[in-house]
Amino acid sequence: MPTHTSKSDRPNRRRVVGLIGAGIAAPLLPAPAFAMSEAKAQSLVDSVVADINSVINSGKSESAMLRDFERIFARYADVPTIARYALGVDARRASPAQLRAFTDVFQRYISVKYGRRFREFIGGRIEVQGARAVKSFIEVKTVAHLRGEAPFDVTFLVSDRSGSDRFFNLFIEGVNMLLTERTEIGAMLDRRGGDIDKMIADLRAAS
Repeated sequence: MPTHTSKSDRPNRRRVVGLIGAGIAAPLLPAPAFAMSEAKAQSLVDSVVADINSVINSGKSESAMLRDFERIFARYADVPTIARYALGVDARRASPAQLRAFTDVFQRYISVKYGRRFREFIGGRIEVQGARAVKSFIEVKTVAHLRGEAPFDVTFLVSDRSGSDRFFNLFIEGVNMLLTERTEIGAMLDRRGGDIDKMIADLRAAS
């Protein structure tokens, strides 16, 4: 049976998240020097961008594109780390089965959500600009060129902490994926009184 926490015992997620700010990536990753090079990180994002550009210019239906975007997230993103961070402090009380179920449904949810965002890039392209080491991860900057719009930044944060090269955060026009998802998942939990199983059901319905 899942363990429940009363509203008075749970921190206000939106207040806590608001205090974290944009430098949200650092607590996820170890402080020691990392093995990943800037060249390896940029190579990973080169592959991600090539796959995204291929999908947005494929002419496929939305449903087919979203399936392709889920494969991209599954291949290149550190989904378990992103999912656990999105769950926040509640990950500590979740059972192993709940964490597995949440990670599975979260992968679909986030792929659909950001796949639809990338689908707006149809007819455009993303170009990789370069990479730089930041603390214990590597930031790879890209620029999105859309028809009829000014170019804007899309930034990937990359690490090999999971045992392979993966991106664990994404900024689109300055919007932080991790910060956004922790806020939204926390709000879902709040609406369900902290019930993780009900939140997972909500997430499944939303995706």
